[in-house]
Amino acid sequence: MRALRKRFPHRWAHGMFLVCWLSMCAASTLLSCPSSCKCNTSSLEVDCSGRGLTSVPADIPQDTRTLLLLNNRLSSLPGGTFSNLSSLHRLDLSNNFLDQLPSQLFGDLVNLTEIRLRNNSIRVLDRDFLQGLPLLRRLDLSLNGLSQLPPGLFDDLPMLHWLSLSSNRLQSLERITFEPLSSLENIQLGDNPWECDCKLRDFKHWMEWFSYRGGKIDELQCTLPKELRGRDIRMVPVEMFNYCSQLEDENSSGPGDRQAPPCTKGSLAPLEPEPSPDCPQKQRYRPASVRRAIGTVIIAGVVCGVVCIMMVVAAAYGCIYASLMAKYHRELKKRQPLMGDTEGEQEEQRQISSVA
Repeated sequence: MRALRKRFPHRWAHGMFLVCWLSMCAASTLLSCPSSCKCNTSSLEVDCSGRGLTSVPADIPQDTRTLLLLNNRLSSLPGGTFSNLSSLHRLDLSNNFLDQLPSQLFGDLVNLTEIRLRNNSIRVLDRDFLQGLPLLRRLDLSLNGLSQLPPGLFDDLPMLHWLSLSSNRLQSLERITFEPLSSLENIQLGDNPWECDCKLRDFKHWMEWFSYRGGKIDELQCTLPKELRGRDIRMVPVEMFNYCSQLEDENSSGPGDRQAPPCTKGSLAPLEPEPSPDCPQKQRYRPASVRRAIGTVIIAGVVCGVVCIMMVVAAAYGCIYASLMAKYHRELKKRQPLMGDTEGEQEEQRQISSVA
């Protein structure tokens, strides 16, 4: 060591300075770790989970890459809570009491790849809530109180490939909300009170396209209407939604296009038009019933089965008849020579009797 020090004095001094600087950085990192958290200097992880916290500690190291805040009592987060954590990659806020979250809460976390907000009390999300997160790959919003998602919520998430919306209060979703997710590979939507009506038709088409290109999606069971309760909407025939087009045409006509019914009596109270040749009464359109559709399929199947059985019986009868006729003709051909000999003997006897 002394020989190296005498031979390379400048390099030795530079190395000692570097070691001291690294030691001071490590010491400063350890000293800046919040007292209510555990810090791992090698993985740059700060674990503040299960501490009963009601607010996020203010002295979290700026170079933190993983921040765990799950199993606490957080109910609200100010807008600039994570403004100094630009190096953060993973953020876990699960199992808290978070309700309303600011729209720019994660605006400064440009390197964030995973957000977990599982099991909170979030009911509404702002359209710009996830803006400025181009590297986000995993998002967990399960076990909350979300009843709808604003269009444009996922517009700036080109890298998102895993999304969980299970166990919320979602009844319908807009297809346009999910179309920007070009990298999505897995989505979880189970345990929601889905209403399988016209509002969910376009999203059903998107799910079919998503499954066709290899995406994974869990079972989405209908709650309403009662005829579809418990069925996966992906298994419901698309013909069940044919009436939606007619409803859209009726709703697309503006108030100015609608005229007063011409066959009403001269009273101010709205009356039902009486049927007449000049003004036929238009029947109200009724959506297709699942029971009727199933009954029609069963009846059609029975009729087709009976027809097939009759065709099989007719074919068997034709084969039997053809075989009997062939057998009859073979026997008839065998008997023809014998019948010819008998006629010759009778002719000889007639000649003998005539001579006599």
